[in-house]
Amino acid sequence: MFLDPNNNTQNTISMRRNVWWLIAGSRGGENRARIIETLHEKPLNAHQLAEILNLDYKTIRHHLDLLITNQIVIPEGSGYGKIFFLTEVFDTEYNEFIQIRSNHNEPYTNDKTESCDDQENKDERF
Repeated sequence: MFLDPNNNTQNTISMRRNVWWLIAGSRGGENRARIIETLHEKPLNAHQLAEILNLDYKTIRHHLDLLITNQIVIPEGSGYGKIFFLTEVFDTEYNEFIQIRSNHNEPYTNDKTESCDDQENKDERF
């Protein structure tokens, strides 16, 4: 969904939903949050982000693509040295991001994944 620059109420609601899904509701949310926080400090290219965050370049590109699609990040320039910025719409909602980030302390886990405690309890039954 693309945000209408003339509809601030729609933009705020849509952005909150996007942020909740991208950070708190899906795998990779922690890495996307780290990318957002880093870009909030200063615009960088994908290689710089990979170095700073100690993540694989392809992982950074994957998360940047999701953030671009959801209008949180915007690229400037072309090719390998393309610089990424937070969008103006997201920048106005950055405090909401901080609040979501602080309320979501646990990383996303797949419901199909058993915890160590579940596995130990299962082992004791057999």
